[in-house]
Amino acid sequence: MTTLWQRLKFAVATDMDAILDEKEEKNPISLLNKYIQEAEKETETAGKWLERQTSLSNKLEKELQEAESLLKKRQAQAELAQAAGESDLTAYAEQEVAAYSSRVDELRKTLDENTAESVALEQRYEEMKHKVKDMKVRQLQLMGKENATRAHYQMDKILSPELVAERIGSYDDMASYIKSLGNKVEERHERSAMERRLEALEKNSAKSKDIV
Repeated sequence: MTTLWQRLKFAVATDMDAILDEKEEKNPISLLNKYIQEAEKETETAGKWLERQTSLSNKLEKELQEAESLLKKRQAQAELAQAAGESDLTAYAEQEVAAYSSRVDELRKTLDENTAESVALEQRYEEMKHKVKDMKVRQLQLMGKENATRAHYQMDKILSPELVAERIGSYDDMASYIKSLGNKVEERHERSAMERRLEALEKNSAKSKDIV
């Protein structure tokens, strides 16, 4: 009976990867991948809106230059008509001057507002790109931890099968096991990093003594 139970627990441990795959939708990496894809699409759309805003500013600038040019032309014509005593031409030219003056003022105001909006959009667009980049870095971090955890789990099935068997009971147990392994990986990494620094310090100290 005991042998049968041990075999059963080993079989459950062997099939645990299949259980994890069934829970893939709940995997934080899978969820993050979907979120990154959506964020990239939204960022791309935002970039297109920003391009359109910039294009509108260019068109407004062109309209403003044209209106200013015509305003100067009508102002000069009004002065000539008045000097020539052409009252009807003077009246027409002055009406044109008033119309173009109003258009120039409106275009300048609109252009200033549009430029300010472009600056604000540009800043937010850059923030979106940074956010997506940060998420991709986080994605790599999680993938690294998951990969190391799975690797340790596979190794433990051979090196410490009794440890795996004791922890296998449900998916929640497995999740806790993976989390604990992840913590152990981090602790080992920190410990080895500190050890490397201490060894480097010892070597540098020894070199300094040799020089002296």
